[in-house]
Amino acid sequence: MNPELPALLVRSVGLLAPLVPLVGLCLWRAPRPRETAGMIVSTSWALLTLIPLNLYAVRVGWWSFHAEGAVWAGLPVDLLLAWALLWGALPALMLRFLPVPLLTALLVWVDIIVMPLAEPVVVLHGTWLMGEFVGSALCLIPALMLAHWTRRRRAVPARVWAQAVLSFGLMVVLPLAVVGVLPGAEVAVPGGVPVALQLFAVAALPGLAAAREFARVGNGTPLPYDPPERLVTSGPYAYLRNPMQTTIVAVYLVLALVFADPRLLVGAAAAFAYGAGFATWHEGDGLRTTFGDDWDHYRRGVRAWIPRRRPWPDRARGTLYVAADCSMCRGLGAWIRARGPIALTLRPAHEHPEVLHRLTYENPDGVRWSGVSALARALDHLNLGWAFLGWALDLPVLRHFAQLCADAFGAGPRPSRVLEPAP
Repeated sequence: MNPELPALLVRSVGLLAPLVPLVGLCLWRAPRPRETAGMIVSTSWALLTLIPLNLYAVRVGWWSFHAEGAVWAGLPVDLLLAWALLWGALPALMLRFLPVPLLTALLVWVDIIVMPLAEPVVVLHGTWLMGEFVGSALCLIPALMLAHWTRRRRAVPARVWAQAVLSFGLMVVLPLAVVGVLPGAEVAVPGGVPVALQLFAVAALPGLAAAREFARVGNGTPLPYDPPERLVTSGPYAYLRNPMQTTIVAVYLVLALVFADPRLLVGAAAAFAYGAGFATWHEGDGLRTTFGDDWDHYRRGVRAWIPRRRPWPDRARGTLYVAADCSMCRGLGAWIRARGPIALTLRPAHEHPEVLHRLTYENPDGVRWSGVSALARALDHLNLGWAFLGWALDLPVLRHFAQLCADAFGAGPRPSRVLEPAP
């Protein structure tokens, strides 16, 4: 008997096991857009987390792989993809008729049964159940929750941050690892790692800010099958139509400079080709269908790849409420007004129907920011340079630190007016 036959059989069955029911479910009932979005996100999460899980499992001795052909970094690529489908796309569709807890238990039970049957390709060692537990906690459960939230249109900020991590991992980190740039790569820019990190942060900032804008203002995500509910023209979109695609191009250009590796220019070219080709055609057509003349008007006013110096004048108008009895707040309001903000109205805080306690920014849909976040939104109405500062200032950790410092210097919460007691 051919000794390679069992291994070939294991790998064939392993790939077909999740693929056949997945295709069957799709043929039985075509996935709706939100199901498609859940399949994409959950499979991406499973794939991106299963790679380090299996690399670590081999290193600590939970299990090992014995395979030839279609192997990367010692991992059988076909089994890795099958595992990602088993923990990603397939359960995303099975959510049609099973709740998350029951589906999680079912998949863990199936995995515990199937793993020992994968020999001789997968050889389990004494502590392999520990790896199964870690994999369920870090790979399976988050993938299922992302699919569930996407189906139900819940936890939009969490889904946006997850998609940002997935985009960075799948579009940047994984390609760098495949071409062998990351392990032990030498930084070529003067100033070393600190300067490289600053360049990378500047390149990545517009994409992060744009993704957050989709979540906070549009109640959607960057994924085409899970789009915002309204046309987003604020934040980076007031300066550039394609901030996320531009970010990927800029990141690859920075990485090519940082590592002095011309191969990374191919990544920049591929990202530009995708953004200028398929993304422009597919997303543009969908936006025109959804938003009609508003999209055409926005498209004529904002370029796709070259940012405006000042924000688009027809962007969503915001209102900044400034406390009239606070000298620091009045000075800040005067500074902003002197720079000719576009599509921004400054009003005394006591004119707001509610009692405000910090500097407050409100958009036409009633979405509200306060404190340092409100200042960051106001900077977005000045010019591209100040907008960059505002986008950085509104990042989670930096925002909380800046707010703490502002409160320490006298910008703490205070009521905009005192309500008279009811008679």
